[in-house]
Order: sequence, then C-alpha cells, then structure tokens
Amino acid sequence: MAIGVLGLTVGLALGGVVLLGALGFVLQRTVDTDAFRTADAVALLAAEDALPDPLPVAGGQVRVQVVDGQGRIRAASIDADRLVPMVRPERLNRDGRQRLEVPAERVGLNGPVRVVAVPAGTAADPLTVLVARSMADVRHSTHVVRTILLVAFPLLVAVLAGVAWRVVGATLRPVEALRRGAEEITGRAGTGRLPVPASADEIHRLAVTLNGMLGRLESARVRQRAFVSDAAHELRSPLANIRTELEVAQRLADRTDWTAVTANLLADTERLSRLVDDLLLLARLDETPPARGTGPVELGALLTEVAARYPSLPVRVTLPADLLWTIGPVEELRRVLANLVDNAVRHARSDVVLAAEPTSTAGARGTAGTTGTTGATVVPGVGAYHLVTVTDDGPGIPAADRERVFDRFTRLDDGRARDDGGAGLGLAIVRELVRRAGGSITLTDAPEQRGLQVCLLLPALPADDGQRLTGRDGDLPPPTHH
Repeated sequence: MAIGVLGLTVGLALGGVVLLGALGFVLQRTVDTDAFRTADAVALLAAEDALPDPLPVAGGQVRVQVVDGQGRIRAASIDADRLVPMVRPERLNRDGRQRLEVPAERVGLNGPVRVVAVPAGTAADPLTVLVARSMADVRHSTHVVRTILLVAFPLLVAVLAGVAWRVVGATLRPVEALRRGAEEITGRAGTGRLPVPASADEIHRLAVTLNGMLGRLESARVRQRAFVSDAAHELRSPLANIRTELEVAQRLADRTDWTAVTANLLADTERLSRLVDDLLLLARLDETPPARGTGPVELGALLTEVAARYPSLPVRVTLPADLLWTIGPVEELRRVLANLVDNAVRHARSDVVLAAEPTSTAGARGTAGTTGTTGATVVPGVGAYHLVTVTDDGPGIPAADRERVFDRFTRLDDGRARDDGGAGLGLAIVRELVRRAGGSITLTDAPEQRGLQVCLLLPALPADDGQRLTGRDGDLPPPTHH
C-alpha cells in the first residue's frame, strides 16, 4: 500500500511538472505568434512607405516601435516611448527575426516583457519593427494552475489512498479468512474445510481448489491409517504364531517335537515373507509410474507356463489357433495370472479353465460397460484388446462384493475364508498391475456352472508386429495349445 501511494504521488508530481511546462510553452508560443503577426503587418506598411503616426495596435499591453539603423525611432504606437528604443541597437540582428527578453521598466509594461524584432524597410533605408508584449497574463495563468495542482494533488492522493485501502482490504479479507481457516484446520485432528467466499473470482476458485486438495489429503490419510492398521494386524498374526510355538517349545524342553515346530515356524515365516513382499510391491506400485509397452508378450505361452505350475488340480488352457500378442512387463503379467489362478485353484471344487481370445475395441468396451469394470486405460496406438478369462467352479463371489474384493486387505468370510492363508492383497495387486498394463479386470458369474469367472482385458498387438518385434523369439517360448 505504501509503495503504491508513493508511486502515485511521484507520478502525479511528474505529471504536474510536465503539465506546467507544457502550459507555459504553449502560452509563450501564443504570445510570440500574436506579436509576430502585428510586427509583420507593420513591416508591410513600412515597405510601402505608408507608416501612420501613431501606429495602430490592439490592446493596452502592446508596444510597437519602428527604428532605423542608428537606433532612431521612426514611428511608434500611442503608448510607446518615442525617444528611447525598447531594445538597444547593438542587440538587434538586422538579417533575421528575433525573440528577446527586456526589463519591464524599459518598456513601461507589467511583469516580464517579450519583444520580437522583424526586419523591414529597404536596402537603402533598413528598418526594424519592435513589438513588445507583456507576459503577466502568462505568468498569472501558470501561477493559478500551479496553485490548483498543489492543492488538488494532495487531496487526490489522499482520496485515492483511502479508496485503495478499502479495496485492498476488501480483497485481502477472504485471504485472511482462508489463513484463519487453515490455522484452525492444522490445529485440530478432525477434518476441516476452508471458508469459500461468495464472489466468483480468483479467491473463490483458490478456496475451492484448496478444499479439494484437503479432501484428497484427508482421503489419503484415512487410507493410509487403514492400510497401516490392516498391515499391522496381518503382521501380528504370524508373529503371534511364531512366538507361541517358541514359548511352548521352550516350556516343553526335551519333550518338544522340533521337526513339527520347525515346519510350523517355516509356514508362518513363509506367510510373513509373502505378506511383506506384497506390501513392498504395493508400495512400489504406488510410487513408480507405469512401465508402458516394455515388450511384446505372447499370451498363449504365458498362460501355458502359469497353468503348468498346478499339477495337483490340472488347469485347462483354451486358446485360439492364432498367436495372441500383448504389450507390457512380462513379470507383471505373469504375476497377474499367477494370482488369479492361485485364487481359482484354492476355491475350485474340481475344475479351473484358463482361456484367451481376441476381441475388438468396441467389444471390449461393451463387455467392460456391461460387467461393471474397474476402468480400462487404452494404450495409444492399440486398436483392440485380448480377453483372458479364469473360470472356476467354486462358491463364487456375491455380486455386491465383486468390487469390494479389489480393495486392500479385503477377504470374504463365506467360501473364500481367512483360514486359506491369504492376506487380502492378491486382487488389489492384480488390479494395480492390470491398470499399469493398460487393461481392465471384472468379476462375473461363470457360464453354465456355479462359480466365478475373472475377465481380463489386455491391449492387443497384431501378430505381425509381435513376431517382428521379437523375431519369433519373444519374452516367452512358443506356446503349446491344448
């Protein structure tokens, strides 16, 4: 505010100086123009040898003399001196027009006097016409304007400073309200929002944006607290089992079956290790950007490799005759399929089917729209998707819970029980990896049987592109369809 008022004062002062200078210059030019007009008229009479006596002039503040080369006065106006010239002869330039300042008492006028000199007469009898004009009116005018500026400018600065103070105060009042609201929010543990001003301006938009940011931060904090609480609970269970086993073994001493204790401890350690690995993987996925299109992957070979890991409950693989190529990190895609097949094998009664087939972009979108997908991200340059399904004949998942199971640490008590060893992170990892690969995942009822079908959409590459990029030696060996 102080800088603004100071700048306004300096600007007005400079403007006043410029105005006074311009006004004085214009008024002086006007006086000179009128004096030269009178001098030219008299010079014309002198050239025609028709000088009247006295010389006719208009106004009482004008004196006119016509002097010769020796400084003698040939003619004069009625109020002009007929003995003493207004300008000494040595100051006159006989060859051109002049503007001169002379003392007021020499001319008999008030204030500063302006004299113009114009050559006249003939070569044999050179004459000079002198016209004197008083500058008192010019001085008075500039004095009046200067007085007005000296009085008006401070008042104007004061008024503008007051208006600016009110305007700036009104503008910053919502900012101060935002500051107080932010101070209150940081001073309490609960949720809070900043006050939103009614005016639809930049402060309003700033408050709305900050409230949105606070909402996202609060949601992230709630998710973080829930995640930490669930992780602590899941980690406490195997640690409690390990401690119990060791305490019992210590009390029984020589009667302890160390082979059984070792097996139990290894099982709990493996469970704990898997949980820690899953937590680290989720944390890494949250922090690192998706690695799009890291390489072409042939789905037939990948599905066959994953299915071969389950000899106890054979997993049937159904593939088309043509090769199906997709893009993405092969390790992440392998982890996706392994998690899905693990779930299917754990809850299936007797049958698990792993299948893949091509589908168009429109078909993929239609399938996603009808089954309630978690959201598909189309990879630039990919015009189609491949559909991968994992079907089991287990108890299935109720339709109301099919979206909830993708949340972290979510496990259903019916059919997919807590005693099966999972921590509720498998499907959360799957959804995140699929999203990073540019696809989508949905859960539906298994066709023609009781059970669950997982539908996985992955971006497709044309077969020619996949073979060209891999030289028919891609990330996986050629598939054996069966």
